[in-house]
Amino acid sequence: MQTNFTEEQLMDPQTARSNEVLRACVHCGFCTATCPTYQVLGDELDSPRGRIYLMKEMLENDRPADEKTVRHIDRCLSCLACMTTCPSGVHYMHLVDHAREHIERTYRRPFADRALRWVLAQVLPYPGRFRAALVAAKLGKPFKRLMPDARLRAMLEMAPARIPTPSPNDRPQVFPAKGQRVRRVALMTGCAQRALNTDINDATIRLLTRLGCEVVIAEGQGCCGALTHHMGRTADSHASVEANIRAWHREMTGEGLDAVVINTSGCGTTVKDYGHMLRTESLAGEAAAVSAITMDVSELLATLDLPEGGAKSLRVAYHAACSLQHGQQVKTHPKALLKRAGFEVVEPADPHLCCGSAGTYNLMQPEIAGQLKERKVRTLEAKTPDVIAAGNIGCMMQIGGATDVPMVHTVELLDWATGGPKPAALA
Repeated sequence: MQTNFTEEQLMDPQTARSNEVLRACVHCGFCTATCPTYQVLGDELDSPRGRIYLMKEMLENDRPADEKTVRHIDRCLSCLACMTTCPSGVHYMHLVDHAREHIERTYRRPFADRALRWVLAQVLPYPGRFRAALVAAKLGKPFKRLMPDARLRAMLEMAPARIPTPSPNDRPQVFPAKGQRVRRVALMTGCAQRALNTDINDATIRLLTRLGCEVVIAEGQGCCGALTHHMGRTADSHASVEANIRAWHREMTGEGLDAVVINTSGCGTTVKDYGHMLRTESLAGEAAAVSAITMDVSELLATLDLPEGGAKSLRVAYHAACSLQHGQQVKTHPKALLKRAGFEVVEPADPHLCCGSAGTYNLMQPEIAGQLKERKVRTLEAKTPDVIAAGNIGCMMQIGGATDVPMVHTVELLDWATGGPKPAALA
């Protein structure tokens, strides 16, 4: 794609990167075949190619965002299926991140939108606040039909039937390896996950220590920054990013780390991009070092000696989170690990398509997210599974709230298969 940014514009690192991404696009349209919003809405401007045109025109002319551009960019899930499909290697993620930052800086949203986005940014990244919000949402859930805004109804729907008590395992501490230590790793405990499902981190710690890992919960770590980053709130997201980098880099230069391990793939995609996000800032070196050792938990487990289990009479439908299969290009490890542990693994039709969770997307675009959720649940249930497994808390909440099939994290099954307790969802 031909671009016409000025030399002055290209002095800005964000613009220079967007220029590189735009020039890689050849308008082929392969991305439209795998874009969930294009399949649902059928509008070219709700496809990656259409959004690329809108972003190019906005950024190249350095003009404030308009309502039309904002509407179509807001509808993007950032599922990144387009990046997997693209034969030209267009790094759509960096382009849309830049566009969202530009929108946040130049566009004044309606009051209701501003208020909702502010609330989400002030609540979701903080486990204590989020837990309190979940309690309030649970109390208000019976009255959801009285809510005039579909987004408010979606927020009430998010409240789980049971809100777990905080896990002591999420506090800063070190869990020694069982037997000989083969790795020393830092586990990111997350933010929303700590309020929604404490079993995931607990199972991860048990599993990793059983396989010879010393697991560190680093002092000072918190939200990965993805939630605010995808809203274009760069100051907020970078504050979270910098806190994590400092926390993990202290461990790296102290007793050392072999990996930063993440069991929420939406976080993993962002942490692996820290080096790019902070490439022009004072922590650039530390950010690149952290990104270089960041691994999804399934990537780490694939390097460890996971015991081979006997056949189990449990049919597992594996849901591939977009942030894992497209954002991180991790596709085979979770399925291979489940099979090694003795589970029968099946996949739904169109496994590349998003379930509609996508961070805060299901709260801000509930109608589109609802259609994607219904399709995903239908294809999963068609496999008649005993349980559905995924590697991302957002997907688990989105899918689990719409099916009677138990929903668990992949590590919960692997922990159970290697001596841990039966997942609560299966009890």
